[in-house]
Amino acid sequence: MEKRRVAAITNDGKFTVIEENIPELKKGEVLVEVKASLISPGTELGCIALPLRKNPKPHAKPRKFGYSNAGIVIKQGPGCEDIPIGMRVACMGGGYALHTDYAVIPRNLMVPIPDGMSFEVASFAHLGATSLHALRRAQLQIGENVLILGLGIIGQIATQICVASNLHVAVIDKLPMRIELAKRVGAEPLMISPDDKEEEIVNRAKKFTRGYGMDCAIISFGGDATEVMKLIVKMMKVAPDTHPMGRIVIVGVANFQTYNWPVSMGNIDVRASSRPGPGYHDYLYEHGQDYPPVFVQWTTKRNMEEVLRMEEEGRINLKMLITHSIPFTDFAKGAEALISSPNEALGVIILY
Repeated sequence: MEKRRVAAITNDGKFTVIEENIPELKKGEVLVEVKASLISPGTELGCIALPLRKNPKPHAKPRKFGYSNAGIVIKQGPGCEDIPIGMRVACMGGGYALHTDYAVIPRNLMVPIPDGMSFEVASFAHLGATSLHALRRAQLQIGENVLILGLGIIGQIATQICVASNLHVAVIDKLPMRIELAKRVGAEPLMISPDDKEEEIVNRAKKFTRGYGMDCAIISFGGDATEVMKLIVKMMKVAPDTHPMGRIVIVGVANFQTYNWPVSMGNIDVRASSRPGPGYHDYLYEHGQDYPPVFVQWTTKRNMEEVLRMEEEGRINLKMLITHSIPFTDFAKGAEALISSPNEALGVIILY
């Protein structure tokens, strides 16, 4: 076994499969036989495939993609002799946890899968950790009012974690299926239809928060968020000096134009959160050099572990987010479904 198949995006945004040699294991890496991987609708399709369809790059080679999968350890690299062959693991990482049948994974970008949990569910670990890290950035407290805008996978998981943490959660999305999923776990929709007027949404937010206003908003979608940012400000809590206040965390690949910055934002803190936790993209950390827990408690790996523990204990339900499970040979159909039928596709799992 020297070759592997890898899903790729062509220079014009189409999907293909390439065959290549399995990379040699470096220190701190293991070889995983992949059983399931999760397609990320935002990062992989919205940020890679769709832009290439609008602006093809004629001379570009196919780009391998995928960063969240699960499987079985079948080979140990140097420094990984303590990781048992046959251990079931959830894996993450761009360039590592690809949509492929064999993945080379650094030891700190994988965690054991709890007994009884399926590979399909475990493959949510990366996006789950990203959701959890965004909520840590928000510094939420029990009983606060939280608004989540954008109910893709990250928004859905963030919604479930907030509800499980005794927070009051309101949501906004234009797709009925995604709104319905959030309602099933206890969230309150502020947008009933895409034609809702701004005033109606703001009034619903005021009623939902019993007049207090939102303490925090999580932006978990991509694209232009200028008008959404203005809407959020109108729903935030207001200090006696008439300034809006609270926290806004941006976890999606959103952008917005400034408007009378910073006056229009009052005392609102705007925070970025684009990672699953400290350590991701730090080569030494990824390959086994951990941070001192007393200084950095919630690393990428610990966030992955915590999300799977929440699932194992029944506090969140990742399985309900799976809309498609397809064999690797048909992965392009699942990816296209996310693009063409976003109200019917969300969690698309590739099986190997």
